[in-house]
Amino acid sequence: MSKQLLIVAHAPSANTLKLREAAERGAHHPDIEAVEITVKAPLDAGPEDVLACDAILLGTTENLGYMSGALKDFFDRSYYAVIEEKQGLPCALYVRAGRDGTGTRRAVEGIVTGLRWRWAQEPLILRGEWQEAFAEQVEELGLYLAAGLEAGVL
Repeated sequence: MSKQLLIVAHAPSANTLKLREAAERGAHHPDIEAVEITVKAPLDAGPEDVLACDAILLGTTENLGYMSGALKDFFDRSYYAVIEEKQGLPCALYVRAGRDGTGTRRAVEGIVTGLRWRWAQEPLILRGEWQEAFAEQVEELGLYLAAGLEAGVL
């Protein structure tokens, strides 16, 4: 039986779209066969998607020292609908941060703590000017989550 990886990532620019695509590419690695991937923008994702997944990868921009409004909206609409059934859900996060990313990370960590989700990996903060290496790092993150799901270690 396949496992389900949900990628919910805000991509308002060409570079952040590259990041979301990189996460999906990593999760679709040819050696991973028993994981189905669903990729959605935060405004298109909801509690039904969380309830159907076995792990979640979140992606956001840093907006005024906080997560994107779109990701916050996703959490607002999903929080109470999933809090009981999805405790322990493995999760990961990448933040495209122009400056720091600390406030964004802290905000998402607070919500994840409230949901009682479990970090599969430390949040990935992509700071400063755009670098192509950011996409490689996010691709590895997608691969890590999908491989961990398939292997049953997450």
